[in-house]
Amino acid sequence: MVNKVQSKTRNIAIIAHVDHGKTTLVDKLLRQSGTVVDQTSDRVMDSNALERERGITILAKNTGISYEGYTINIVDTPGHADFGGEVERTLQMVEGFLLLVDAAEGVLPGTRFVLRKALELNLKPIVVINKIDRKDATVEKTEAAVHDLFLELATHEDQLEFPVLYGSSKLGFMNNDPSLMSGDMTPLFKTIIDKIPAPTEKNEALQILITSLDHSDFLGPIAVGRVFSGSVSVGAQIVLCKDDKVSKPTKITKLYTFKGLSKEERETVSFGDIVAVTGFSDVPVIGATMCTPDAIAPYPYVKIDEPTISIYFSVNNSPFSGKDGKLLTSRQIKDRLEKELRTNVALRVEETDSPETFKVSGRGQLHLGILVENMRREGFELQLSAPEVIYKTIDGTKCEPIELLVIDIQEEYQGTVMEKL
Repeated sequence: MVNKVQSKTRNIAIIAHVDHGKTTLVDKLLRQSGTVVDQTSDRVMDSNALERERGITILAKNTGISYEGYTINIVDTPGHADFGGEVERTLQMVEGFLLLVDAAEGVLPGTRFVLRKALELNLKPIVVINKIDRKDATVEKTEAAVHDLFLELATHEDQLEFPVLYGSSKLGFMNNDPSLMSGDMTPLFKTIIDKIPAPTEKNEALQILITSLDHSDFLGPIAVGRVFSGSVSVGAQIVLCKDDKVSKPTKITKLYTFKGLSKEERETVSFGDIVAVTGFSDVPVIGATMCTPDAIAPYPYVKIDEPTISIYFSVNNSPFSGKDGKLLTSRQIKDRLEKELRTNVALRVEETDSPETFKVSGRGQLHLGILVENMRREGFELQLSAPEVIYKTIDGTKCEPIELLVIDIQEEYQGTVMEKL
């Protein structure tokens, strides 16, 4: 069988260390392509209230851009390692990625983390040296550090060949020459089209991998994922399969693709599309594959890294109970944590000896802190323990998680900082 190709589609992820300009870049690509015309707000992809307050991306999101007859599906990912589960679950949807690196800050721990994940999936890279307009930018030093990082992390020689662009997401330009300080995003659009592989169909059987979930009060659960092979239309019967589990057949009621900040309804979708599907009576599972009942073929799903830290969530039994929130009982806390597990793939929840206490494990204090803050805003009231590191025994040796720390300080303070650490 000759593999079919969607020659007019490109699927890419944008990855970087936190605050290196990913969401701002997506803003400019949406606007300069004409996909979004709203000029009244920035960081339009950061729709979550906490994301706007903190100025960081917490949830991975996808959008679609139309450019000169091509559809470019873009996944905007978090840069903080605590939200690495968001990166891992969404990188499977794409063939390539843009690695953004701040021209002044250079390669940081988050850069290493997200690049390693992308190269493990054998995705095609494009490197963007961003913020070259900064007065403290060191473009040559940053580019050399990027090449060194690829040499360290690459799994084969092909990954060491990649285009490098230079520009500013904030000012809205990218070029192949680091000395140019003006222009638009045209060179980046053309590089994406020329260098990122078009989606290919591996077989004819339908395979839609679910990578995230949404919900509509009118349509019920919404599964978001990538069509890897085959095609499907509204009204078709499908089943969900994961590992050795297969669901009962269900009928698709709506199909959507993504364009800009909205979804576009479609009658039929096919391989290469990133889609949203409705028609489920039960909530689907992230990592499951949608197939036809007569051709069950689960698509391989990347294993998510294990949690590194735990906190115990308990019912508030202090004298101040009921003063601050309305949702107080263990049943309400348990239901909320179970709901979170459906979409937060890096989270783990375990019951304890006490029916009023739950052990919640995640990738870091920020990961768990965002969950706690969301619950507080929803009206929950609860007690929290101090965080505990999760130890593992590997080959008979007790091991603990580590983090890479970069501190940029004047030389005379170096000794004091080392002593404090």
